[in-house]
Amino acid sequence: MQIQVNSDNHIQGSKRLEEWVRTTIESTLERYEEDLTRVEVHLRDENGDKPGPHDMRCQLEARPKGHQPISVTHKAASLELAIDGAAEKLEHALEHLFGKLRGKPRAAVVPFEPRARADVLLEEEFLENEQAAQNA
Repeated sequence: MQIQVNSDNHIQGSKRLEEWVRTTIESTLERYEEDLTRVEVHLRDENGDKPGPHDMRCQLEARPKGHQPISVTHKAASLELAIDGAAEKLEHALEHLFGKLRGKPRAAVVPFEPRARADVLLEEEFLENEQAAQNA
């Protein structure tokens, strides 16, 4: 699973930040590592230089193999809380996706037996005729 970290101009991108984000994402999504090709991380300071509540935003976009991308966003007061919250949301979304796929029953293959169906119809017709003959 490849992890790409992107940040806007207001968040100081560094090797240390990227390592920390990658470690957080890898540890949270460890059980889905074989099911994902890539996770894109987008970090953004919503208010720029102005302080404010819930102004840090983390958007995660996961690319499950053979499925449409899944995107989640979490806003929080700090970058750490935004990343942790988004990782948790993505884990739940993947759990939902793969849980549905693994839990989906496979359609039972019923062999086509035209002869058996014809026998049932003949039997029904015979029983109807017998009933009519007894009632007459």
